[in-house]
Amino acid sequence: MHRWAGVLLHISSLPSSFCVGDLGRSAYLFVDFLSNSGQGLWQVLPLNPTFEEFGNSPYFSTSLFAGNPLFVSPELLEEEGLISKETLDKLKEKPTRRVDYSKAYFVKDLILEEAFKNFSEDRDFWQFEEENAY
Repeated sequence: MHRWAGVLLHISSLPSSFCVGDLGRSAYLFVDFLSNSGQGLWQVLPLNPTFEEFGNSPYFSTSLFAGNPLFVSPELLEEEGLISKETLDKLKEKPTRRVDYSKAYFVKDLILEEAFKNFSEDRDFWQFEEENAY
């Protein structure tokens, strides 16, 4: 019988310069840390959208399919050319021990609005849209 060891850590708990942990560099570094430590599992809480009026609980969401936009990585958007380094530098903050969700929603909305303005549909997008039309 193979034994496994792992850890429970929500994405929002990862360190970030953008108010809340996301699926960017910190997540990749954490996976590397787990692997190097002999851990085989990373359990996360649900990743669906949350709402401030319900305490940002990942267990209370209006969608089973949508992902939480707070977990989009600003650094990865910059690498894709969807957001400028200047914008990121302007919005960066020193990581804190607690998530300020009001500020996180505000900052991520600014970042995602710029990324959306810079996004252009291409063949890969159309294929994804077609494959996920349901």
